[in-house]
Amino acid sequence: MRSDLKFRKGSEKSKIRIWALLGVTLAITALLLSSFPKERGVVINTIWNYFTEMILILPAVMILLGLLEVWVPRDIIVKYLGESSGVKGVFLAIVLGALPSGPLYIAFPIAASLLKKGARVSNIIVLLSAWACIKIPQEMVELQFLGLHFMVARLLLTIVFVIIMGLLIEQIIKWSNNKGGVGNAVY
Repeated sequence: MRSDLKFRKGSEKSKIRIWALLGVTLAITALLLSSFPKERGVVINTIWNYFTEMILILPAVMILLGLLEVWVPRDIIVKYLGESSGVKGVFLAIVLGALPSGPLYIAFPIAASLLKKGARVSNIIVLLSAWACIKIPQEMVELQFLGLHFMVARLLLTIVFVIIMGLLIEQIIKWSNNKGGVGNAVY
């Protein structure tokens, strides 16, 4: 009961932070639009385009997340992406991140769902980074325009540094949680 109350208080603080951030963002946007009236049309058009893109994509993502919750048991996620998944978990995270061609913001709710189901933090960082940096169509374009040596070098360096970054961020989060710091993650 007490931990449930603590979670609710944390959730309320999180909601307040989110609304405060939205308010600050809107205030800054309004200030910039009034300061630069010539750019108003371009900014509003860009905001509208992103908004309509998200409205069209996010419902499908939410349906897929619901199916992920129902169809993929927690023990499967723990086995293939959890703490004991090792190298195969990292490899799977890279493949899962490199295959989709959608925008990066789609990956965040998927990553949150995988974390809740027991995925290792470093594997989620690798998945998100691969989603952002490694795409099969992108590799083909690099091959065509920049050559095989460039594509392979960039791909290998990206994979190495994505893995290092995932492990480093996981350690920082563990250290922060042990210290009781500001960056306490709920996963």
